[in-house]
Amino acid sequence: MSAPIALITGVEGQDGWYLSQLLKAEGFEVHGTVHREPNIGDETVEQLIANRVGVHVADVVDGDRMRMLFDAVRPDHVFHLAGVSSVARSWEDPVGTTRTNSMGTAVAVAEALRFQEVSGKPVTFVNASSAEVFAGSGRVPIDETAPIAPITPYGASKALGHTLCVAYRAKGLAASNVILFNHESPERPNTFVTGRIAETVARIGAGSPETLSLGNLSAQRDWGWAPDYVDAMRRVALTGRGEDYVVATGTLHSVADFVAVAFASVGIEDWAERVEVADNLGRPNDAAVLVGDSTRLRTELNWAPTRTFEQIVESMVNHYAQKEMA
Repeated sequence: MSAPIALITGVEGQDGWYLSQLLKAEGFEVHGTVHREPNIGDETVEQLIANRVGVHVADVVDGDRMRMLFDAVRPDHVFHLAGVSSVARSWEDPVGTTRTNSMGTAVAVAEALRFQEVSGKPVTFVNASSAEVFAGSGRVPIDETAPIAPITPYGASKALGHTLCVAYRAKGLAASNVILFNHESPERPNTFVTGRIAETVARIGAGSPETLSLGNLSAQRDWGWAPDYVDAMRRVALTGRGEDYVVATGTLHSVADFVAVAFASVGIEDWAERVEVADNLGRPNDAAVLVGDSTRLRTELNWAPTRTFEQIVESMVNHYAQKEMA
């Protein structure tokens, strides 16, 4: 029996990287898209190729290129992860965010159905949806029945992709939305606030006199471990059905909690003087609280988080500390 074939859009990102490793370990043939030609010395792409992941350059909004890719790869499972994943960036470039997230999902899900129809081969489609789609719903916690109510350009762009998957499910495609709450790992870059916290604290722990500049310390989020979240994607794909699942820990922590754990991991308990609050770093219309209820995923697919909040934060700081010493 031949190995199942997976196509991951956005394979070079945090989730794409962990998902590719998980699927390879499970015996899948794995292919993934990157949005531009990799530079010489691009460690992530080099590691993907070394692990025998097929890397393909493709803009996910390019329908002709994606059609050729589907026909060449002939996937059993499609994991659509490509897109702009920063709320802050979506305020800076709402048009680009909408183009990539909304149109990219439209192309990917349409091509998955087209390929299924012309090949006669069943395809499962797992879309990386987001808690931000439901940020204005007023639900605490958020489950799969929450009304769609985005309050940021990012959330709005993801909301269209989410509803497109529901529409294509009605057309006969096993299209699922995994509603991802915040999730982190050492692969989280410093362009995200959590990566910036981890990197800056690692430098301070190594003796840097700098301060950490942040916006809203009181915002509360449900932070999980990225490898756990891609395991949820795999479980959803293997059901062969189109369903929606919240992926979350159900536990809230503030940005201040994240900072406190990060500083504690380098031996600094009294961190207040090392942090400054900068008004220009705050996000407009940011949800004060986002926490998820993953009861359905836990009960139907036997999923559970494997790392605590403290373990996640410490792993990120340790990663950046090791880079400082390299």
